[in-house]
Amino acid sequence: MSVPPATIRQVPALVSGPTRIRPAEAAARAVMLVLVAALTYAFTDSAAQLGWIVLLAVAAAPSFLARGHAVLAPLGRVGEVVVTCMAAGSVAAAADDAQRITGGFGAEAVLPYLAVPLLTAALRRRQTEGMALLGVAAATMAVSGFVFETLYLGYFAVCVQWLVQGAIITFATETMRQLLQPPDATPQPYAEATRLLTQLRSVARSLPGATLDPGGISEHLLEELRAVAPGHRAAVLSASGGGRLVVLAQTGAERVDWETTLDADSGIADAWATQQPQTASRSQARSHQGGDVSSLVVPLVAGVRTIGLVILETDASGAYPSVVVQSVTEVTGPASLRLEAALLFDDVRSLATNEERQRLAREIHDGVAQELVMVGYGIDNAQATLPEGAEETAEELRTLRAEVTRVITELRLSLFELRSEVDRNGGLAAAIAEYARTLGTSAGLRVHFTFDESTARLPAATEAELLRIAQEAITNARKHAGASNLWVTCTVDPPYAEIEVSDDGKGFADTRPDGRYGLTIMAERAERIRGRLKITPRHPSGTTVAVVLGTPPRRDSVRDSVSAPEGE
Repeated sequence: MSVPPATIRQVPALVSGPTRIRPAEAAARAVMLVLVAALTYAFTDSAAQLGWIVLLAVAAAPSFLARGHAVLAPLGRVGEVVVTCMAAGSVAAAADDAQRITGGFGAEAVLPYLAVPLLTAALRRRQTEGMALLGVAAATMAVSGFVFETLYLGYFAVCVQWLVQGAIITFATETMRQLLQPPDATPQPYAEATRLLTQLRSVARSLPGATLDPGGISEHLLEELRAVAPGHRAAVLSASGGGRLVVLAQTGAERVDWETTLDADSGIADAWATQQPQTASRSQARSHQGGDVSSLVVPLVAGVRTIGLVILETDASGAYPSVVVQSVTEVTGPASLRLEAALLFDDVRSLATNEERQRLAREIHDGVAQELVMVGYGIDNAQATLPEGAEETAEELRTLRAEVTRVITELRLSLFELRSEVDRNGGLAAAIAEYARTLGTSAGLRVHFTFDESTARLPAATEAELLRIAQEAITNARKHAGASNLWVTCTVDPPYAEIEVSDDGKGFADTRPDGRYGLTIMAERAERIRGRLKITPRHPSGTTVAVVLGTPPRRDSVRDSVSAPEGE
């Protein structure tokens, strides 16, 4: 059973338990009482006026001994203020009679104690109570001056002085507390990142299914919504770069080319901007066959940020009344937090991976690559200084120089692979094409491209994994297949995608350990994005490596298709 936070805060204040005497606080109050008593006697030369000091000690008892009580402690502080201000008038009058301090300035003997209740309230962060105590003090000073006939200019000057000091105590204590508090030690960026990532790993392991996969969470959300709302088509979209949305998951008898721009006149753009569910009597797809349609777009909001949208459509009119909308939002609310965690985890993993790839590329370029170049120069110098007749040594040096050149070329291609990324404007197909052209040129391969890419985009993390799989497949074909031609096919219709790399080499007969390791890496990457890796022989020779994500469309989508001629 959960308890509202307000109730939790109120419970301790209403319960008074045994109070432990604080020696420092007791000593401070005792010193202040002794000081006030000494000043009072010095100003009045009357032991009778010390009765006010006794009264003050009695009034202070509740606020000191029951300082945690919700009623007695504030009443005790009010009593201290009233007694102090009444004593101020009495002591001022007695000082005038004794001719020690005239003009009402004798109030100065008692009013310093006014700081005690005001400071106590301020330290307990009770500004409202402090303001009330100042009001009580001002009123009591006026009454005391009238009762003891000390309404002199000096009396008013002393009272105003201590009221101003009391206001400073009330309003400046919290500021002073923050200024005097030692600043927290700022952790080092990498130490803080390690701490946060360790916590994230622990949380991820404790989640149901131990998964932080945006696609899996989105599919589970659509399954939940199927039980509470009608729908022939449904999808979950999330934000991507350039003001566009990406499809994380979708269901339905037909694949839909959902509107993925946020600047269009659609329920999708309205729901994103207003963070409110939107219903419409038209489809949210870029192309639709017509007929009766009801659509519901529900924003997925985490805190104050829209992280995605859920779209439900059915081929009937008026299918989403307010009752259904409420049922849908009850499901999407908790799902928003799960999806945000998954998307953040994807971002962290992608950033960390890219940073590490760039770091490795820099270290290889500045370290091993430069050293190999120097080795090549050394071999060239050795060749140039060979004596005549050393043909056998010269041939060995030429062979060694060719091998060093080959290794340097491989290293440069590896650096290019490490630094390759999917441009948020160019897309996946362009990144794969650039890599295939570069490697094809270096190996003398004729590369043939077939691209069929939708205007919609896959999530950035998914595109990155597909690019790495394509790179590994192309690299394997270049290194091990002995092929003359390479065929690269890229089909993207989110959330479906298929990347296929074929060669006309010697087939999958290579049993080199590094080749098997490359296949293992590709399989792991495909599994990470919930895809399927297929390796099949190509007729009449060669191998085909394909990775498939999702299910293929059952009808044509609106696409931007590009087909490059052979040999490009």
